[in-house]
Amino acid sequence: MSKDSSRQFMVPLILMGMLFFIFGFVTWLNGILIPYLQIACELTNFQAVFVAFSFYISYTLMAIPSARILEKIGFKSGIMLGLLIMAVGTALFIPSAMYRTYAAFLLGLFIMGTGLALMQTAVNPYITILGPRETATVRLSIMGICNNVAGAIGPLVLAYYILSDGDEIVNRLKTLDLDSKNLLLDNLSRRVITPYIIMTAVLVGMGALVKLSPLPDIEDDDQDLNEAEESGKTSIFQFPHLILGVITLFVYVGVEVIAANTIFSYGISLGVPIESAKTYTTLVMITMLLGYILGIIAIPRFVSFLTVLKLSAFSGIVFTLFALFIPSEISFFVPWFNIQMPLTIFFIALLGLSNSLVWPAIWPLAIDGLGKFIKQGSALLVMAISGGALLPLAWGLISDNWSARWAYLLVVPAYFIILLYAIYGYKVRNWTRG
Repeated sequence: MSKDSSRQFMVPLILMGMLFFIFGFVTWLNGILIPYLQIACELTNFQAVFVAFSFYISYTLMAIPSARILEKIGFKSGIMLGLLIMAVGTALFIPSAMYRTYAAFLLGLFIMGTGLALMQTAVNPYITILGPRETATVRLSIMGICNNVAGAIGPLVLAYYILSDGDEIVNRLKTLDLDSKNLLLDNLSRRVITPYIIMTAVLVGMGALVKLSPLPDIEDDDQDLNEAEESGKTSIFQFPHLILGVITLFVYVGVEVIAANTIFSYGISLGVPIESAKTYTTLVMITMLLGYILGIIAIPRFVSFLTVLKLSAFSGIVFTLFALFIPSEISFFVPWFNIQMPLTIFFIALLGLSNSLVWPAIWPLAIDGLGKFIKQGSALLVMAISGGALLPLAWGLISDNWSARWAYLLVVPAYFIILLYAIYGYKVRNWTRG
């Protein structure tokens, strides 16, 4: 890439980094919202993980409409519209908190997910195309760092506002009469109002910044367009490596969300105080951040992203098995957070390391050679984010009826699917010939 091209792409990449920071901040708050709403709205584990379901199921329902919207209005306007839709969702948290209505919270999360679906459909292929294809994984990894820095900060900030005295509240609820209990829960519910007013203002401001920015619309890659036309393919479903990539991303997002959004509840199930457990989602984000940094350093200088994808899947299986079979009584001290942590929790947190480079590795593999189908392919890949809606529900159901620990058995076959895609799935270019 020439110096002029680098300068041309620098401003869009910085803006994309800001957007990924927002994605991470909003998305990974669910890890705190699940136990918070579980207390405030008196929910079971299964009911509480509808927080993740409502947020991520919007990707399935809205990804195809998002692709059509982008075809009509372009990437830039689509990103701006997505930010404004997200702002509507965060604003809905205000009346939801005032009346402590769980269904209204879920609607706000669904609307936020709808805005994110539109933006994700735009920005992922945008970053892939915005520079040489061989460095697409590195660019997506940099975006992942922005996402995970926000994901590490966000839960701690929100927990400070809404769960700083969580253990005291849980203990008080056991001793109060019905009226006093409802009053305490109403006050707890309203703690989210100020943070979500601020988030609404930031999203609207970011939408205005995108509107005023010199963000160019990226056209389909001519080389890919010719490749797709020469292949004679007339449907997006004639690209097996894409469809298999969608399946792989589906299970990947599911295990990613399970790791980050259930680790708090898992800690509580082991008897860990809320004061300690509220740091666990941030720890998952920190291990993910470490993975992204290692990826930027090592890919492609020391290792290929295909090798990294295989190692990610294999390590996910190993960490999960350790988490399942190590006794919960074994713990160690974490000086950074000043807490005593069960070793089984630490291995769940290490899944962040396993998960970190899966998305940036699979995305360029799955959209390779789509040409004129790239927006449709991107939409299908974004739909795969619905794995974050469905697999955590399964975790919650198993957790309520068996145990939170053994619910993590779900993620083992998911990592095997990721491993199979890294070994074979990405190479399949024809359903009959392989």
